[in-house]
Amino acid sequence: MLLARLHFSSSLLAPKPLSNSTSSPNHVKPITPSLSSRRRLRISATSTIDSPAAKALSRVDVLSEALPFIQRFKGKTVVVKYGGAAMKSPELQASVIRDLVLLSCVGLRPILVHGGGPEINSWLLRVGVDPQFRNGLRVTDALTMEVVEMVLVGKVNKNLVSLINVAGGIAVGLCGKDARLITARPSPNAAALGFVGEVARVDATVLHPIIASGHIPVIATVAADETGQAYNINADTAAGEIAAAVGAEKLLLLTDVSGILADRNDPGSLVKEIDIAGVRQMVSDEQVAGGMIPKVECCVRALAQGVHTASIIDGRVPHSLLLEILTDEGTGTMITG
Repeated sequence: MLLARLHFSSSLLAPKPLSNSTSSPNHVKPITPSLSSRRRLRISATSTIDSPAAKALSRVDVLSEALPFIQRFKGKTVVVKYGGAAMKSPELQASVIRDLVLLSCVGLRPILVHGGGPEINSWLLRVGVDPQFRNGLRVTDALTMEVVEMVLVGKVNKNLVSLINVAGGIAVGLCGKDARLITARPSPNAAALGFVGEVARVDATVLHPIIASGHIPVIATVAADETGQAYNINADTAAGEIAAAVGAEKLLLLTDVSGILADRNDPGSLVKEIDIAGVRQMVSDEQVAGGMIPKVECCVRALAQGVHTASIIDGRVPHSLLLEILTDEGTGTMITG
């Protein structure tokens, strides 16, 4: 059972504060190494307690310690961008699905926005098309766009809906075309990239009754422009714009890295919390580079449009969503406005 594997070393946890970190040169909240002054989360694959009664008490303790976080986020919308390793590994996929259903059951309103790159590549190869990329973006000609839409909307999306339903949630599968949820426009590099689009606008009208009913929207990031032409939209970008449109409390991007690193060559230099000014300074100083830049820009744009916090979290960590939302330690980098 999920909750049986989460053990906290002290009494009731307090929600993660949204502190002003301007005291640091890069507006970065440093990691405090002291174990005596901070509550620590310990994760174990198996319990070391043999007594059934003790195990039951441990489960109850975990629920009790999560209470202030549940109270804080009850009724709030959280948008989760799902992709990367967490989508490729069956074990991590099951972890994400269970996390979403649990969050929904305790009163949060999750929205899942997904990509599906590896699945697209597999199906392109099946039809004899070699996937092409330029600067990390998929080159999407007419045939590729047809495959992208079939795979993301018809296969990946419906599979995720089924998994959520089997886990006890109620999911509703959508894509950007449905109810004009996302209107696309061509990318500035359309001549080189083909049908790779950007978000022109989001109309979240269709989402409100779904989340108000306690259902979980699952959104594939295929959208159409004003003429009906289909475009492939970057899932991080789409998630950020959807989070802004629904007034989300949190945006969470599941990635294949631990978060933003103060030193890209030092995995132990994770920045736990940073504000917009600080992250912009890190980009300017080239501490943030490569594929992390569009993720950071997506978060900054969402925050500028009213989302309260945005987190880049490690999707390779089991139950990373619960760790980020229901503990004060988190599992990645939280960016604040």
